[in-house]
Amino acid sequence: MSAATAQPGLLLFGRRAGSVLLALLLLVAGAWTSWSTAQHVMFTEDREQGTMTVTRCSGEACSGSFAPVDPEGEPRDAVVIDRSIGEHKGARVPVAVKPGTDEVVRTGGPGFLHAWVPLGGALLLAAVVLGGGLRSARLAWGVGLIGGVLLVASFATL
Repeated sequence: MSAATAQPGLLLFGRRAGSVLLALLLLVAGAWTSWSTAQHVMFTEDREQGTMTVTRCSGEACSGSFAPVDPEGEPRDAVVIDRSIGEHKGARVPVAVKPGTDEVVRTGGPGFLHAWVPLGGALLLAAVVLGGGLRSARLAWGVGLIGGVLLVASFATL
């Protein structure tokens, strides 16, 4: 086999390997980013839980008071949550407190779906990479559909 006939094979392998590595990088980054919030939503047994009453929203965050579910919990006058909760002044939102902070995350189904939004976006991006780099339409559509469903479900529940 000459060097001229081996080049197209190497280029094809390089394109496929690069596409797989880029897709994996996107998925790992999306999962890592999602996990920073999702861990507080999924493992609430050792987190203080309660209800936040939204009093003010500005910029990227909303603030309000926190009333714990547990009578031994500590009520707080000011806790902060991401603005993306889609709530208005006076709304009561079930939340869990991030340990050691006054930051809270929404719990329940809507909180779970919202925590995984970065992974949904990563799935959509990975679908484009897989479709173009691997020329695998079925895999790309499947990955993209999963990411799209996650994003739409998150939007619909908030």
